[in-house]
Amino acid sequence: MSTSIEEHEKEDPIVKRQLSPNSHIENKSLRDRDSLSPAIASRYRPSVALSAAERARRNINARLANPLEGWTNEELRRKGRAYAYQHALAERDDVRALEIGACLARDPEDLSHAKELGITEEELDVLEKELSHRWSQPRILYLVIVLCSVCAAVQGMDETVVNGAQLFYAGQFGIGDDDARSTWLVGLTNAAPYVCCAFVGCWLTTPFNDWFGRRGTIFITCLFSAIACLWQGFVNTWWHMFIARFALGFGIGPKSATVPIYAAECAPPAIRGALVMQWQMWTAFGIMVGYASDLAFYGVSDTPNITGLNWRLMMASAMFPAVIVCCFVFMCPESPRWYMSKGRHAAAYEAMCTLRFNKIQAARDLFYMAELLKAEENMKIGQSKIRELWTVPRNRRAMLASEIVMFMQQFCGVNVIAYYSSSIFSDSGFTDQSALAASLGFGVINFVFAIPAVYTIDTFGRRNLLLTTFPLMSLFLLFTGFSFWIPPTDSTPNTVLDSPPGNTARVACIALGIYLFGVVYSPGEGPVPFTYSAEAYPLYVRTIGMSLATATTWFFNAMLSITWPSLLRAFEAQGAFGWYAGWNVVGWWAVLLFLPETKGKTLEELDQVFSIPTRVHAGYGLRQIPYFFNRYIFRRKVEPEDLFERERRHQNDLEEMHVV
Repeated sequence: MSTSIEEHEKEDPIVKRQLSPNSHIENKSLRDRDSLSPAIASRYRPSVALSAAERARRNINARLANPLEGWTNEELRRKGRAYAYQHALAERDDVRALEIGACLARDPEDLSHAKELGITEEELDVLEKELSHRWSQPRILYLVIVLCSVCAAVQGMDETVVNGAQLFYAGQFGIGDDDARSTWLVGLTNAAPYVCCAFVGCWLTTPFNDWFGRRGTIFITCLFSAIACLWQGFVNTWWHMFIARFALGFGIGPKSATVPIYAAECAPPAIRGALVMQWQMWTAFGIMVGYASDLAFYGVSDTPNITGLNWRLMMASAMFPAVIVCCFVFMCPESPRWYMSKGRHAAAYEAMCTLRFNKIQAARDLFYMAELLKAEENMKIGQSKIRELWTVPRNRRAMLASEIVMFMQQFCGVNVIAYYSSSIFSDSGFTDQSALAASLGFGVINFVFAIPAVYTIDTFGRRNLLLTTFPLMSLFLLFTGFSFWIPPTDSTPNTVLDSPPGNTARVACIALGIYLFGVVYSPGEGPVPFTYSAEAYPLYVRTIGMSLATATTWFFNAMLSITWPSLLRAFEAQGAFGWYAGWNVVGWWAVLLFLPETKGKTLEELDQVFSIPTRVHAGYGLRQIPYFFNRYIFRRKVEPEDLFERERRHQNDLEEMHVV
């Protein structure tokens, strides 16, 4: 362990109480433990090195959770004043704001000492309104929210305009047949952006943000998206389409990581979580708009010199929200945290003042951000953070849980529908235009049912949502696949759809299965993975963990997109949908055994949650099955097991035998 940590611990109020003179006292009942056999005695002999490493990590998490915990108001006033003079914020109003803001930053919701701190009635009204009306924010902050929402819509449109366009360009490029070459090339062309994201785009996030800032990265990535979307409208071969779509990945990858970070760094704590959640909701909105664009341009006829004008307009239409973002992104302030990472604290204060109603709020959030950044920079674990992801059991369990939900977000089968629904509906008996309309219906359902997730994810819980929706998704995929066994034609003309005589029951059942799948996906595997991954990792390795999580989801997104046409050719619809139905069953068992609940947990509580051994949590998950049947099927009065209380008692028993 590095010397800097030991020195910092001695001065840090958070850990002073851990260094009491009696911290070395052992339980008297174990003073004669050396008389025990070596095998038994070793069970009670603590590992000093391991205890020190684990204690240091938990101290790091505690300081990152609230680096101001333990400081008095007078000490915080001095720190705020020193911060103001250090960074050339010497105006009287600014110094006063930073002195008061430093005191408020320790606990923003505690306003009981407002009068003692010298806060005016007008300032107190703003601070109280911030707590009681959390969505009452300055207009410039709402402009940031609009920016992030449109960026999410860009993401959604980029993903789905290809859904309808491939009905036309595949045949024009000579890859529309059912042979192996054609199916693999269609899949590869569709997957090109996500291949780029997984292997190149996501890993450009850090250098882009370092060089260009948050706004600059958003502008560049949206510019990439706009140019690539327009480029797609001018291609004439499949490999040219592949190159254009691969370039699109340079816009999708860094943007998907940067925009949520930008929103979180600009937003006050009261609405920060809700804004991050809305990324998924507005992405679903963009997916819906992409389907609508496909339907809108379906009927466009070719001109004498242009073949496939309709699909070219579909592909190019995704550029318009990206252009909108490029036009007003610099009307928003830069992230204060990014300014601070570059040592530009005065610029950060100015940006924060535009994002808050008064200087007290701005100084409070800025000072807390500065202390948090200082704590992060001073933390030295003694080994690579990447290595810590695997070697530290608490981090390894968080990584396992995060990778499960990220992998299953793709292998639940949702993007089979997102990218190929028009082809699926067309194969089931719809005309091309009706297939596009049916795809729009799926987009509407995906967006509408993503809205309640903002509420259900914090009430019903992440784990419970997944355990409920995985079996239903499996069931509805099986229903969809089995519906293809309904004969494709009958003798009665189809009056419901503008199509040749066909079996209405067949197309209705297939559409119903896909729509019901969308209903249960949207509040479950839709919002949970990114939310869960963002909170599971300790703060000091969170950026690395999220980079891994993002790369994972894009990699398997690409794999699914590449393989679906060939999977459909080899297994037919029944087997292909059954394949992903089976993966939903696998996902249910993985969640049951390896995914702890994180709803409503503090940072310290999350340390406890992920410190429970994997085998212990797996056993707890298996015991939940008979509990469910006893309580909800047989209606017996049985108390739920509190795994964490049980583990806490076990740890207390061990601590009585170990060094305190």
